[in-house]
Amino acid sequence: MRWQDLGDVRCSVARSLAVVGDRWTLLLLRDCFLGARRFEQLQASLGISSHLLSTRLRKLVDEGVLERHAYCERPTRHEYRLTEKGRDLYPVIASLVRWGDRWLADEAGPPVTLVHQGCGHATTPTLTCSECGEALEPRAMRPVAGPATRLPESTAPWRRDP
Repeated sequence: MRWQDLGDVRCSVARSLAVVGDRWTLLLLRDCFLGARRFEQLQASLGISSHLLSTRLRKLVDEGVLERHAYCERPTRHEYRLTEKGRDLYPVIASLVRWGDRWLADEAGPPVTLVHQGCGHATTPTLTCSECGEALEPRAMRPVAGPATRLPESTAPWRRDP
């Protein structure tokens, strides 16, 4: 399968990767969540070429993840703001932070601590069930064919053997 065909696959992971599945895009989104909005800020933080950054920003705008807003008229300059669709990627970024902190931090510890503003405590992001609030663990989950899948559950490609 070719990379550009991922968006056409009937799989939510593949479709998502078609939008945010390269390292520069995830790092770009990280910086947006940290408050960077302007091209120059993003380029300085990431250290990538202006062409590559322009390409990634254009794709995220086209996909509705970011919006361009003019902040200067002469010369025209734009900043990039997360849309609702973009803000919905926060759990993805926070989960990558948690994983990296657990498995890749050196002896000095993690480079950033996430503090929940509501209670003021440092927190470790946790994926929980939207219905009961219990932490989600891979062995406690069972995939079931969704409405977009025409395969019977018994032949679904992700079916686990008992």
